[in-house]
Amino acid sequence: MRVYYFLFLILSYPVRVFGQDLLFTSTDRHVLGSENDLTASLTFFDADGDGDLDVVFANGRHWAQVNEVYINNGYGQFTFGYPVGPEKATTYAAPAGDLDNDGDLDLVIANDRAENWVYLNNGEGRFHMAWVVSPEVEPTRSAQFYDLDNDGDLDVVVTNRGAANGFYLNDGTGRFDEKNSFGELDGSTIAVAVGDLNGDSHPDLALANRDGQANKILINDGSLNFSEGESFGTGTDETRGLALADLNEDGYLDIITANIGEPNGVYFGDGDGRFVESVAFGNSESTYAVKVRDIDRDGDLDVVVANVNESNRVYLNSDGGAHWTELELGKFTATTYGLDIGDVDRDGYPDLGFANSDSFNRIFYSRGGR
Repeated sequence: MRVYYFLFLILSYPVRVFGQDLLFTSTDRHVLGSENDLTASLTFFDADGDGDLDVVFANGRHWAQVNEVYINNGYGQFTFGYPVGPEKATTYAAPAGDLDNDGDLDLVIANDRAENWVYLNNGEGRFHMAWVVSPEVEPTRSAQFYDLDNDGDLDVVVTNRGAANGFYLNDGTGRFDEKNSFGELDGSTIAVAVGDLNGDSHPDLALANRDGQANKILINDGSLNFSEGESFGTGTDETRGLALADLNEDGYLDIITANIGEPNGVYFGDGDGRFVESVAFGNSESTYAVKVRDIDRDGDLDVVVANVNESNRVYLNSDGGAHWTELELGKFTATTYGLDIGDVDRDGYPDLGFANSDSFNRIFYSRGGR
């Protein structure tokens, strides 16, 4: 019988910032899963439609495990959990969105060397495996939703390490058309970010690549044909995650990269699909994931990173992304593969969730300047 653990060491990590205390806490009620979970990512979403954020953990990576949903009790505590389904899988990602346009949030379970699956929500936060995204067996590392063809429903974009990436168009019912490949046929793309990078109002793609392959921009011609644009980075970065955001508030999207064995980077967009100006942040830790949000609520966007065998960190933005103040989230270390940000206790401050492999998953609650 599988046991779900909710209790662990009490931790409280205050950090002084600009003369005020930005306080993050992690307590014995904020640890989820088990020490045996190989968690690759997590997603905050309202599974049961009650207005607060629940969470799904994508487990397994290369070894099949059960994926898990935990339900928020309305006070930011996850006191009840259950499997997404009875199936075990080699899961790396579990994005949430309304795929069949029935008003509740569904899941895609994205797997390594296996089919990727669609799980539909019954409206009360219970899921059943409905069908596959496609019959292909792929070494998937990430999946996300985006309305690529602007028809009002969510499509899915998948990256694969060692095989062609692909996007799948939704027919409006949560079923997906055949694979549309992008990137190299034998590429090592770990993550992708979607956004208009050259100012033509069409969604383009930024690719985070590993194994000595350069990070790439793919430009959309308006008909979902993607041609290779500019590279960004050194050309040999081991980039595992990335995000798009306008950090310097010039109206153009910038690229934020999570790198292994070197500092992370910000590449400032010029609005024409080029990213020449850049700034580094962090040291040479192994950063596996990055998310962007206004953490200190000062009006600009900050960065949160997930590290392996190093403390996870928050980087506060100043001077339009030119300078960063690093906040270490205590001395707790793990093999952190993923993270998400959301106000789970509904106090107005963004909280942080971290997905750890071979360790408990952990949530840090922001108490703002209190």
